[in-house]
Amino acid sequence: MNRYFRPTRIALALLLIMLLALGAGVLLLERLNIPPRQLAPYLEHRAAGHQPAITALAALLAAQLQHADRGPRSSPSAATLDGLIIGAQATPASTPSASVVEVASMAELNQALAQAAPGQAITLRPGRYRIDRPLSLHQSGSAEQPIVLRAAQPGTVVLEINTGEGLRIDAPWWRVENLVIQGVCPTQHFCEHALHIVGRAAHFTARNNRIVDFNAHFKINGDAGQFPDDGVIENNTLTNTAPRQTLGPVTPIDLVAASGWRIARNQISDFIKAGGDRISYGAFVKGGGSRNRMEQNLVLCEQKLLGQRGQQVGLSLGGGGTGPAYCRDRRCITEQDGGVIAGNLIAACSDDGIYLNRAAASQILHNTLIDTGGVTVRFPESSADVEGNLVDGVVRSRDEGLLRSTDNSTTAVTRLYLGSHPVRDLFQESATLALGWKTRAPLRQALAAPAPDLCGAPRSTQASYGAFEDFAACRRQP
Repeated sequence: MNRYFRPTRIALALLLIMLLALGAGVLLLERLNIPPRQLAPYLEHRAAGHQPAITALAALLAAQLQHADRGPRSSPSAATLDGLIIGAQATPASTPSASVVEVASMAELNQALAQAAPGQAITLRPGRYRIDRPLSLHQSGSAEQPIVLRAAQPGTVVLEINTGEGLRIDAPWWRVENLVIQGVCPTQHFCEHALHIVGRAAHFTARNNRIVDFNAHFKINGDAGQFPDDGVIENNTLTNTAPRQTLGPVTPIDLVAASGWRIARNQISDFIKAGGDRISYGAFVKGGGSRNRMEQNLVLCEQKLLGQRGQQVGLSLGGGGTGPAYCRDRRCITEQDGGVIAGNLIAACSDDGIYLNRAAASQILHNTLIDTGGVTVRFPESSADVEGNLVDGVVRSRDEGLLRSTDNSTTAVTRLYLGSHPVRDLFQESATLALGWKTRAPLRQALAAPAPDLCGAPRSTQASYGAFEDFAACRRQP
């Protein structure tokens, strides 16, 4: 009798072994908490230089992991993005001014900047202005009378930058508004910064500008022991039309050592680094600063530039770290203190949507992350309260980062490996930013401190997870 049941017993034993192996694999995945999109490049890196069969197998596995995690690629149209209240707007930014100084040529512009006085609004007449040497904004305004450089109407003035940096601001209380700033360097590497805010340039504001084709659209850093604190970057559109062929950093908002900045309601997209380590960020604040806030921004790592190689991170407190010589305290024991990332929509990133590197006392609140690796809090110096976020991915600690994760809606890492994305399924079509809820929005138990959402709408105590209550409120009304 036993002779006839032996095959069945063998089959059952094999099935049990397979189930145990599968269970062990699931437990390992949950313990490591590594999204497929981050495991894929690691496999390819480890296989590099081995026999062709091994590299081919690693490439195949990596492609399968990427497909499971990211799925088919598509993106929102330019018309969709232009129709949002986030980013540069068709209506002019409004700044009261005591005196308007109109300029119509580069010679007049240089003279006006050299003689600028508090309360002046240096207004460029419509046209294109070619800049082959950096413009210096070194006269000081005041809190009551800032100096303004602007176009009267958005889209009517284009600054063509053919130099390493277009505008260098090293004095306080300047505002730049309503301009189109276009990098036109024949070699991409040379168009480093559209605006370089440095040293004494505290209380700088950039509002309602469209800035295209730079490695770092905004570069902010200290100089000679002075730091350009308490600046504002709001309602700007920052993008690139091609991957950046450079070995240097690619980060549209690159802030080092300054404190008290507010980065809000900007569109940031297509910041692909094609050279060097291929790691890029939409925006980071690092270098030992504090009290910096990134809120109500739309970050699309890929919009037109789909399917590029490399690692694109959405927003970061700490970035990739800072050399001590460039740190505010010359040490950078922590890269950031008291930083806030709140109410942002971050999507289509090959790496983390939000990354914290040695960032102490951080708050990561009510963000929506779609098609990203999720949120990572890294190193013992990092501590973060992560609350109320809607994450198509994981929230995790690495290398002993202190993570307090409270009432977030996330996706189990095992489901990512199986190609299951319940957060994306909440929306009509998340890849194209058709973000109407398919059913009722998932609601939190309670909201301790009500605040405006991504679209500026007030939240009730019964708020939804993530950055917005109703994404339709983010569309500009005709």
